[in-house]
Amino acid sequence: MPHTTSIATLLSEPGLPWWKTAVIYQIYPISFFDSNGDGIGDLNGITSKLDYLKDLGVDVLWLSPIYRSPLADMGYDMTLILDMAPSRIGMPSLAGAHERGMKLMMDLVVNHSSDEHDWFVQSRSDKSHPKRDWYIWHPPKYDAAGSRQPPNNWKAVFQGSAWEYDAHTNEYYLHLYLPKQPDLNWDNPQVRGAVWKLMKFWLDRGCDGFRMDVINLLSKADGLPDAPITVPGDEFQHASIHFANGPRVHEYIKEMSDKVLSKYDVATVGETPFTHDAEELAAYVLPKNKELNMVFQFEFMDLDSAFEGQDCVPLIHKDWKLTDLKDVVTRWQTFKRSEGFWNANFTENHDHSRSVSRFGNDSDKWRALSAKMLAMMQVTQGGTQFVYQGQELGLKNFPRTWGIEEYKDVASQNYWHKILAKRKEESPGVEIDTSDILDDFAKKARDHARVPMQWSAAPHAGFTTGTPWMRVNEDYENWNAESQGHDADSVRTFWKDLLRIRKENSLLIAGSFEELHHDHPQVFAWVRRLNGQLALTVLNFSSEEARLELDCHGLPLSTLKLEIGSYHKKGEVSYINGALQLQGYECRLYLSK
Repeated sequence: MPHTTSIATLLSEPGLPWWKTAVIYQIYPISFFDSNGDGIGDLNGITSKLDYLKDLGVDVLWLSPIYRSPLADMGYDMTLILDMAPSRIGMPSLAGAHERGMKLMMDLVVNHSSDEHDWFVQSRSDKSHPKRDWYIWHPPKYDAAGSRQPPNNWKAVFQGSAWEYDAHTNEYYLHLYLPKQPDLNWDNPQVRGAVWKLMKFWLDRGCDGFRMDVINLLSKADGLPDAPITVPGDEFQHASIHFANGPRVHEYIKEMSDKVLSKYDVATVGETPFTHDAEELAAYVLPKNKELNMVFQFEFMDLDSAFEGQDCVPLIHKDWKLTDLKDVVTRWQTFKRSEGFWNANFTENHDHSRSVSRFGNDSDKWRALSAKMLAMMQVTQGGTQFVYQGQELGLKNFPRTWGIEEYKDVASQNYWHKILAKRKEESPGVEIDTSDILDDFAKKARDHARVPMQWSAAPHAGFTTGTPWMRVNEDYENWNAESQGHDADSVRTFWKDLLRIRKENSLLIAGSFEELHHDHPQVFAWVRRLNGQLALTVLNFSSEEARLELDCHGLPLSTLKLEIGSYHKKGEVSYINGALQLQGYECRLYLSK
């Protein structure tokens, strides 16, 4: 049965909140543009590219962390969130964004800090220190042999125990990610008050919203119980059941809204990992709950990931089916719309490899066409649009031939070393084959999204005049922003046109959604309706020609006009006898006249 929902009432009111119509562009600062030749991206580099972003159709810049940090997790481990990293200049350098009519969204990372943050330095200094309870400390457990053990069996996201022993105070502290990222104790009202203060600090200085890092992990299960055994033989177990969407998380976010967010006209989007349950996620977004505007749900992004129990293993690739992709998109496009649920649409970010290499075809023949098809899939869905740097160029994963030394991300390195050590233990004295790990990394590693941005055919893709902090993808001479800016048929131009069409047609933002031909093995198609207008999106997810019958759906074909396509030009007649004949990776958007 097709899924459909009617939300025409959303646009019957005068105007929508600005963040619903916005195109939000994520910048990963260290890899965006280096203005001073030190090989590291900086804020002046971002400022120099504001006209490029405005021309693309961007309304909001989302900056991944730009705060002081030792960079153990590339900025998601702050030592001071009330200041910029010295290499990244300061907030005035981005005043040009507001001058161009663009807004600024910042990354709010408050589930954890760096272990070098003053708060944690004081917390670990003495059990009696007033900030001791700002973090989660527990005494050791001891086994039958009297050996010291962590308080529970939780596995950290980046491998190993989620607990780190501190000899000075003879206690363990919790870190769901790296040992250098201790978790804050949100049960402590002083911690929450400190977070409200820092949020106001940035909002009062021109910040227009927050992307909230792992915001659903703030509240841990009472008593911190052991996780169930889902991977027999492993010392530490996946424990998201005990730390995601915990017992007080909604209490804390409601308090955040009451104390801070309700005082400003801001956009908020929460990152919510380890959660596919729609009802669970709706609680963060539904307007009646007064929490967040949107959340990033990862059901789509996990389609090609393996699972251990209920937990995703993002570095292990698995094949996906088009019908599964359709199910996910359609479920979220039709979910609780009449109650005000609003989607954050994205297919790339700094934590996932390139979409054209995952869900398209990055071969020379099909790369541009499949990148355009994926662009249309995203932009013609209802919700707020999030674009990741380089996505608008159809950038792809770097080559499989690159060795493990090119993978800079701690998630990649820790996982590789874990598997290598395990295999050495199982097969001592034998040369260890890790080619299967690199096969998976070539498809799935976060590193692919973090290589320097490809601006031109100049050395290092025009990213820097120095030595880049990370190797630049080898295809930059042919795939870069400068060359695509001069090409009317480029992926960049296609993105620019799609974003313009979306802004001109409100039904692409807030119209109803009805899937067509769910069981078609090649084509994903849907209809959007609003106030008598109709839009038809048709996407061929294969390199083979495909036929799609439309007569059976009673669509007013005579009133539909091709607005944009990857093969045909605007206005061309491209359906015959009530059917569409599609070429490889072809995409089309029709609008009613």
